[in-house]
Amino acid sequence: MENFSTTGFILMGFSANTELDSFYASLFLVLYLLALIGNIVIITTTSMDDSLNSPMYFFLKHLSFLDLCYISVTVPRFIYDSYMHRGNISLWECIVQCFAFVSCASAELCILTVMSYDRYVAICLPLRYDIIMDVRTCVHGVVGVWVGGAISGVMHTAATFSIHFCGPRIIHQFFCDVPQLVKLSCNMEFIGEVSVALFLALLASLCILFIGFSYMHIFSSVLRISSAEGRAKAFSTCLPHLVVVLLFISTGTFEFLKPHSESPTVSDILLTILYTVVPPIFNPVIYSLRNKAIKLAVKKVFKKRYGCHFC
Repeated sequence: MENFSTTGFILMGFSANTELDSFYASLFLVLYLLALIGNIVIITTTSMDDSLNSPMYFFLKHLSFLDLCYISVTVPRFIYDSYMHRGNISLWECIVQCFAFVSCASAELCILTVMSYDRYVAICLPLRYDIIMDVRTCVHGVVGVWVGGAISGVMHTAATFSIHFCGPRIIHQFFCDVPQLVKLSCNMEFIGEVSVALFLALLASLCILFIGFSYMHIFSSVLRISSAEGRAKAFSTCLPHLVVVLLFISTGTFEFLKPHSESPTVSDILLTILYTVVPPIFNPVIYSLRNKAIKLAVKKVFKKRYGCHFC
């Protein structure tokens, strides 16, 4: 059996038809630009507006930066390869892409967990919020997010590329997807990668459970608020985060559970878009639509920067 680990791989993308492949590239280009604009607006607004200096917006800024990294790891290369009608990717490019993708995905789940804790403290322990969520705690939280993501990326990448690959060097995906790489392994060498995947899945489950328990306490506290205005204000800060959490977890679950066929179907394409593209696009939209402070801050920034009198 031939070990072709030194020659790289071929990314098949979504279609062997060049015209159809260009159509998918154009679609992804539009989606990528939407994600780029939306997340840059959030980062710029939370950085420039002094009224958005609370921990919630500090974490939101880092979530938007993570979303930019997450979608930029895979989509731009697919767009370029599709327009150039090429699909070759070297071994080292595949390793870097795999590491970056897993790191960003893991870090995103970590920061959503940290943000749920921030909302828990804000609503359930409001009198102690400034003491608990001080600058040091916020910085440590973000550092922990990036370190946790990097460790997950190293573990997944090391386990994946420690195996020997046999057979045709074809990946039926538009990026170096770990499940597709595992399918190319010789004999039972993928057991190590499966063990790492199960371990990281366990850690991800703990994050999800923590988020769930946090929101159980949050909703219990919100329902005890006597005034309707107070309940509405509390929900307005929690619902965007909860929607983002559900979106990310549901799309990730789809990707984890879906069958990986040899030739991608329409449903495979839609699920891939849901997993890799939709969260970075929808996150800024959800926050900007549900959060009045964000909408006001965006208008202020645009007026100040561009003299947008019609905003």
